[in-house]
Amino acid sequence: VDRSAAYAARWVAKNIVASGVASRCELQLAYAIGVVEPVSVSVNTYGTGAVPDSELEKIVRKTFDLTPKGIMEALDLRKPIYKSTAAYGHFGRDGFSWEDTARAQDIKDLAGKLGS
Repeated sequence: VDRSAAYAARWVAKNIVASGVASRCELQLAYAIGVVEPVSVSVNTYGTGAVPDSELEKIVRKTFDLTPKGIMEALDLRKPIYKSTAAYGHFGRDGFSWEDTARAQDIKDLAGKLGS
């Protein structure tokens, strides 16, 4: 779960920033053995969020399936792509599923409903 959760955290944080709901975002995920859902989802926008971090945590849980199975399916992690991560790292390069920001609009829409 460690690596896939790191990819998921990057994916979620990047979508939050891409949505315009925050200009900075750190996401912490915690898992326990035998528990499917993360036991903790913590969002820190360092005061840049348009909505409170606690509300963003709820939006994240509604928008993303952060179970190990959900992460593997959403990010297509069974596909052998890891050789290309050996040089230049896992993050910050196009072509990896965890760099996709297609869920940004979903986050923006849910955050907008909070402000209405």
